[in-house]
Amino acid sequence: QVQLVESGGGLVQAGGSLRLSCAASGRTFSGYDMGWFRQAPGKEREFVAAISRNSGSTYYADSVKGRFTISRDNAKNTVYLQMNSLKPEDTAVYYCAAGRLSYYPHNYNYWGQGTQVTVSS
Repeated sequence: QVQLVESGGGLVQAGGSLRLSCAASGRTFSGYDMGWFRQAPGKEREFVAAISRNSGSTYYADSVKGRFTISRDNAKNTVYLQMNSLKPEDTAVYYCAAGRLSYYPHNYNYWGQGTQVTVSS
């Protein structure tokens, strides 16, 4: 089992920045690829970014490429999502997930409870 706890969400104006963190406990964090997903009201959960277990590979949704950066610190059992140039359409609950590197939620076995990000115009 892996327990994931996100933090760092909040309310920010368009153009601003936030840094999300996801702290993991339980089984070996470094043994999992990690992903960030988001879900806006009335919409399906969508892929945001993913990072391989050794940070050798990263992937981004086209909608966030160039604005968001995923990183991880295996010594701290934490994955991060740095979000810059935020837009109102980035408003959603953001979830981190642990599993197999993928764009698809079903390939991730463990999920956090989510953190709300709200971007005002």
